[in-house]
Amino acid sequence: MYHEGIIIRPPSEANSILLQVTTGCSHNRCTFCGVYRDIRFTIKDTATVQKDLEYAALYCKEQENVFLCDGDALIMPQDKLLHLFDMIHTNLPWVTRIGTYANAKSLSRKSIDELKMLREQGLRIIHLGLESGDNTTLDRICKWGTSEEIICQCKKAQDAGINLFLTVLLGIAGHERSEVHAIKTGEALTEINPNYVGALSFIPVDNTPLEHEIHSGVFSLLSPVELLKELRRMLEHTNMTRGYFYANHASNYLPLRIRFPREKQKALDTIDSALTGNIRLTPEWMRGL
Repeated sequence: MYHEGIIIRPPSEANSILLQVTTGCSHNRCTFCGVYRDIRFTIKDTATVQKDLEYAALYCKEQENVFLCDGDALIMPQDKLLHLFDMIHTNLPWVTRIGTYANAKSLSRKSIDELKMLREQGLRIIHLGLESGDNTTLDRICKWGTSEEIICQCKKAQDAGINLFLTVLLGIAGHERSEVHAIKTGEALTEINPNYVGALSFIPVDNTPLEHEIHSGVFSLLSPVELLKELRRMLEHTNMTRGYFYANHASNYLPLRIRFPREKQKALDTIDSALTGNIRLTPEWMRGL
């Protein structure tokens, strides 16, 4: 298949057919992200996508899921998306689920009726980076929209019947707003009530604006214990009535998989045990980063 550049996909899409229908990210301003920094956002031509689908039809017959790459394929105009979904079903009639990255900006350009139409055509899950529920932090890292706007767009997607997998970033607010970030993010997750949440620890990426802030002393990184305390405060203020909260990414020092709401207290107790030294944190050499 014809993939341009580095393809980034969620861990849960490891066994999906990775169909690149756009390149880059339409927003591409987040100060912590270097994935698409030098890549111009484009929508790939239909002929190239068709060739990839023909390849998948020959060699991907056991894969029932398709994941649309790159950064936010949902930004494509509705008519192009519907045509794309028709192409997928024509060439890969066994596919039962389509997923994609999206952001609040791309969701804001779709009406609920348009999202319902995409849901009917197979769009089952959207992966979206919330990062933080704190408006000051969102503004500082140049995310699109306020917390309130992101919450609104996420609810719209869910009202259309589409599952959400949200990611949040531990340590993205630095020391100054760590507690506020944790509390506001927990509150945002409670209000959205997504199907899945993934918490990752912020790791600086070379040549990004936020990395420059670190070197200049404007932004300070949290220690492993401070990250764990932030996660605890976030969970404390997260009251989802369903779904899973994953903090088992390699970037995290204490792997957790929490089913809400019934396993919340167990997770808090586990973190407390780690903070008191009864559970050992993952050493740097084992994180595999």
